[in-house]
Amino acid sequence: MNKKESAKYKELLLTLKARIRGDVEQLTDEALMGHDGAAGQNSPTHIADLGTDAYEQDFALRFVENDQEVLEEIEAALERIEDGTYGICESCKEAGRAPSKSQIPKTRLKAIPYARNCIECERKREELSI
Repeated sequence: MNKKESAKYKELLLTLKARIRGDVEQLTDEALMGHDGAAGQNSPTHIADLGTDAYEQDFALRFVENDQEVLEEIEAALERIEDGTYGICESCKEAGRAPSKSQIPKTRLKAIPYARNCIECERKREELSI
């Protein structure tokens, strides 16, 4: 991958990182403060309302957890850009395949710019984790 392409993907990753960070902050604030914007004020007194609030808080915090994992993957992708290994399938590389055979397709990188593996290797990895 040339420097121009790397710069394009770096910009894409940084934009995605900023957007996800904003989402994480907003979801965290909403989950911890409640929908009325103030913790503890106007708290529900009915048991069903308490259950609904707890469910919504748990749901929002699960999204935050997932987004934080994506942020970690984005950071790892940015490191790969810096060390020149971005766009190379980690699984193919470990298996000793030729560099030309271990490239992650650009269409995949456009869809998932933090992808570590080519589609074939990712399918194999997912099958093993099932």
